[in-house]
Amino acid sequence: MNHRNAHRKFNRTRSQRRALFAGLAVAVLKQEQVKTTLPKAKEIQPIVEKLITIAKAGGLANRRKAIGMLREEKLVAKLFDVIATRYKDRKGGYTRVLKAGFRYGDAAPMAVIELVDRDVKAKGTDSGPKAETKTEEAAA
Repeated sequence: MNHRNAHRKFNRTRSQRRALFAGLAVAVLKQEQVKTTLPKAKEIQPIVEKLITIAKAGGLANRRKAIGMLREEKLVAKLFDVIATRYKDRKGGYTRVLKAGFRYGDAAPMAVIELVDRDVKAKGTDSGPKAETKTEEAAA
C-alpha cells in the first residue's frame, strides 16, 4: 500500500529535503520571488502558505514554530510584522507559481514562485553571503 506518500522525494533523504524546503522558504520570504524548478515550486508553495497563516495567527508559540522552520529570527520578524499584516484580510492564496520555460542545460521545467501583492523592491536583497565592508574591518 502507498498510504501517506503524497509528496515528491527529489532523490534526497528526509533531512536533505527538509533543509532544501527551509532554504527555499527563506528565499521566497526574503526576496518575495524566486525562480526554481517547477516541482520544487509546487512543493514549497503549501509550506510558505502555512508559514504565513501561522504568522497571521500571531503569538509566541507560533513565532517559535516559524523560527524552528526558518532558523532566522530577523526573517521571522519580517514574516510576523510585515507579511502577516499585508495579508491580514486575505483568506488564503498568498503565493502563485508561474511557469517560466525550460532550463537550457537539462531542459528542466522552470517556474517562478512569488508572493501575491509582493514588494518589488525586495527582489535580490539580502541574498547570498555578505562581504565584509571596510567599516566592519576597522571596527574589529
